[in-house]
Amino acid sequence: MQYFAKYMLAIVLSLGVSAFGQVRIGRAPDRLTVEVQGKPFTDLYITGAETTKPYFHPLRSASGIIVTRRYPMEIVEGESHDNPHQRGLWFGHGNVNGFDFWDNEASDQRPNLGRIILDRVIGLASDEKQGSIKVSFQWVASNGKPLIEDTREITFYSDPVLRIMDFKITLRAIEKVTFGDTKEGTFAMHVAPFLEEASPNAGPLPERTGRIVNSNGQEGEKGCWGKRADWVDRFGEVGGEKLGVAIFDYSGKGAMLNEYRSPAFPGLGNPRHPTYWHVRGYGLFAANIFGVREFESNPALDGSLTLEPGKTLNFRYRVVVHPGDYLTANIAGLYEKYTWQNLAGF
Repeated sequence: MQYFAKYMLAIVLSLGVSAFGQVRIGRAPDRLTVEVQGKPFTDLYITGAETTKPYFHPLRSASGIIVTRRYPMEIVEGESHDNPHQRGLWFGHGNVNGFDFWDNEASDQRPNLGRIILDRVIGLASDEKQGSIKVSFQWVASNGKPLIEDTREITFYSDPVLRIMDFKITLRAIEKVTFGDTKEGTFAMHVAPFLEEASPNAGPLPERTGRIVNSNGQEGEKGCWGKRADWVDRFGEVGGEKLGVAIFDYSGKGAMLNEYRSPAFPGLGNPRHPTYWHVRGYGLFAANIFGVREFESNPALDGSLTLEPGKTLNFRYRVVVHPGDYLTANIAGLYEKYTWQNLAGF
C-alpha cells in the first residue's frame, strides 16, 4: 500500500498536476490545461504547426460562458472571421527589429514574420487556492535568428465567482532589439461577440451588447481607444446573464510601499504606466505602450523602445472575468486591491 501511494504521487508529479487542488494544471501534447473548482477554464497552446505565438483559448466565466472569440480555432455561427491572428488571449508585437510577432499566422507568406516558439516548460504547480504555469519562449525572426528570451509566469486563483489570471512577463534581449512604434500590439485578447459594441456591420445574432469603460470613466471605442488608463473593462449580456472581462495594467504602487517604504521609488510598475489601450468595438482588446505616434496622432512622437543585449523588460497584468458590469463587479476596487498588495494573492 505504501508503495502504491508513492507510485501514484510520482505519476501526479510527473504530470505536473495537483490531485487535490481547487486549481488543476495539466499537460497535453500541444497545450497546458487549467481547471478551476472542477470546471475547465482555459488552455494555453504552446506548440503545433498553427501556433506561431502562444495563446490562451478559450477563456470562460465561472458559470461556463466563453468570453473570447473562438475563430479561427473553431467556426461558430455569428462570429466575425477577420483578423485570424487575433487568437484568444496572447502577447506579441507587430514590429521588433522589423519583424512581425503580432499578425504572424502560419498561412501568411510575408517574408518578415517572426514566431514565438516554446523553449521549455519550467514548472507547473497547483493547490487549494491557486495554480501557476511558468514557461519560456524565444522570439525568432524569419531568418532563424533568436531575438528575445521570453519567460512567462501565469497564476490562476480559485474563486466561486471570479476567474483571475496574473501575468508576469520578462523579455530579455539576446541581441539589440527595438520595439517599433505601432498600434499592432501587445498584451491582447479578442472578445466574444456578445461583448462587441453594436455595429451595422455585425450579424443579427448573437446580439452585440458590449460596452467599454476605462478607469477614467471614458466609454466606448471612441472614448477609450488610444487613451491611457489603469484598466479597461468590457461587459455585456448573453442568455440573460451579464458578464464582463477586465485587463489591469500594473502600477507598482504596492511594490513601492511594501518593498522600499518609499512611494517615490521608480521603475517597479509596468513600463510607461498607465498604458495606452488599443481597444476596438469589433472585439480587439489590447494594452500597448509602444504605439504612441498613432495613439496621439502626432507624427513627431516616437513610442519605440530599444533593449541592449542582456537587458530586460518586465510586464505584469491581471485579467478578471466577472459577473455583472464594471460597477456591480467593483472593478475599481479590485484594481486597487491588486495594485497595492504587490500581487500577494488577490
